[in-house]
Amino acid sequence: MSQLAFLCIATFHKGQDFLRACKALGHTVYLLTDQKLAGADWPHEAIDEVFYLSSPSNAPQDLEQMLTGLAHAMRSRRIDRVVALDDFDVEKGALIRETFRIDGMGQTTARYFRDKLAMRTRAAAAGIRVPAFSPIFHDETVTHFLQTTEAPWLIKPRAEASTTGIRKVHSLDEAWQVIHSLGDTRHQYLIECFKPGRVYHVDALSLEGKAVFTRISQYVATPMEVAHGGGIFRTGTLPDDTPEVAALRQFNNEVLEAFGMRHSASHSEYIRGDHDGELYFLETACRVGGAHIAEMVEAASGVNLWREWAKLETAVARKEHYLPPVDEPNQAGLIISLARQQWPDLSGFVDEEIWWRMNKEYHIGLIVRSTDRTRILTLLDDYMKRIHIDFHASAPVPDKATS
Repeated sequence: MSQLAFLCIATFHKGQDFLRACKALGHTVYLLTDQKLAGADWPHEAIDEVFYLSSPSNAPQDLEQMLTGLAHAMRSRRIDRVVALDDFDVEKGALIRETFRIDGMGQTTARYFRDKLAMRTRAAAAGIRVPAFSPIFHDETVTHFLQTTEAPWLIKPRAEASTTGIRKVHSLDEAWQVIHSLGDTRHQYLIECFKPGRVYHVDALSLEGKAVFTRISQYVATPMEVAHGGGIFRTGTLPDDTPEVAALRQFNNEVLEAFGMRHSASHSEYIRGDHDGELYFLETACRVGGAHIAEMVEAASGVNLWREWAKLETAVARKEHYLPPVDEPNQAGLIISLARQQWPDLSGFVDEEIWWRMNKEYHIGLIVRSTDRTRILTLLDDYMKRIHIDFHASAPVPDKATS
């Protein structure tokens, strides 16, 4: 079967290059998205048909409605592969595969790439270091955790993405105030110790449980610092000869193996604690990195992760050999900020290393590329100061992700 039918789920506006690559490979491409995104700039030339969800939530009634609608559509349309292009679509993809017996990641494995409590319990069971954590189901267990660990702590939603909905607390009383305020949603959260350190992200492509492409980067300003401190987001790739790269590559492979990753793109985060110098697992996702990290990886490596992911899925479905992409030896850095101006004027940024410029209302962003990481960091530092003075705006972190 050379031509396949891909159902791509994207309830946020992303994954356009994946859709284009699927069509270029000769497949039938279906897009399942939020009705609110009907007017978004999708690559309709690469999409055979769009199905809309009246609600993108993962509430049981909404998922059942989704399944009923797909069951009707599948009476006249074949679906061979299901690909979730965003964190919030992973549950939908797994449920569709389980219901219609389509090959790919099922619901149990999907929980390890969506549910932060499942991630931590699985990692701990596999002997992988994680920050001290606890579910918050049982009062005595929570009190014991608070009494036997050091503040501050983070109270995190189990199923939100990035730093959305995270609360930082500094005392037992404050922790309980926040926990009580969660009401009937309390079971959807966990608590863990917050330890400062250097935070890294690993962007990879896996085949048959092995990472066949990996790029490792370090946050200059972490998502947590940006969301809760009003900072400017910065990250940059690390050269292969950087001491921590080999350790992170091995650590990431151990995590993906423990979580049952077979073939997918993945974006994982780790921290080297300032208190002990050890690496700890923070979280992972079976998708391409967001916040334009994919573009930064492409600037450094020449590899478009969205397109490669489509090629990998195709090879697996056809039982063909997949040839991993060649990784170019460049480095790149990314800087993004909210802006006071509706359309910030980037004409003052003229360095030859600039590879990409953001074009989004009330945002400013740049990607720079060079063979010299020192030059990358110098540019990011300079741009941070200029953006802070001339453009930067901040907003409170949302309680829930919005599209």
